[in-house]
Parts: sequence; structure tokens; C-alpha cells
Amino acid sequence: MIHGRVQGVYFRDSLRRLADEHGVAGWARNAADGTVEAVFEGEDDAVERLVSFAQTGPPEARVSDVDVHEEEPEGLSDFSVSW
Repeated sequence: MIHGRVQGVYFRDSLRRLADEHGVAGWARNAADGTVEAVFEGEDDAVERLVSFAQTGPPEARVSDVDVHEEEPEGLSDFSVSW
């Protein structure tokens, strides 16, 4: 979960582009409470790049907090964004 000014600033699309670049599967979607929820699956270093990016986001974003939880992989094969 990514908190702060993270909706309406191309956050999800930025995650998608970075995930595609680093071979990370998963998804990102806006939540009703104003956060962005995201799941990343892939090589540890590639996933860590996305988590690091999520802590700052694109230029217009203002991230206040990122909650990270490890979970069992879902077996995803690509990265999708819910609009």
C-alpha cells in the first residue's frame, strides 16, 4: 500500500513501465481511501527496485508511507493496471 498524494499523478502507469523494464509481474490499482495498492512478483533485486521507486514515485507524487508485506507468489505472468 502506497500512501500520500499517489492518485492522479501517473503512479500506476509509472509502476507498470518500470515493472515491464525489469521483468516484474503483478498489478497496481487505486483504492477507495486514496492509496495505491500494488503487488510485485519477480527476481528479488527487480522487486526491490519497484519497492524503492514506490517510496518516491513519479515527480508529481508525494509519498508519505509505503506498507510492504511479503506474500506467497500468485504465479502472475505480466503487470496490469486497473483504471
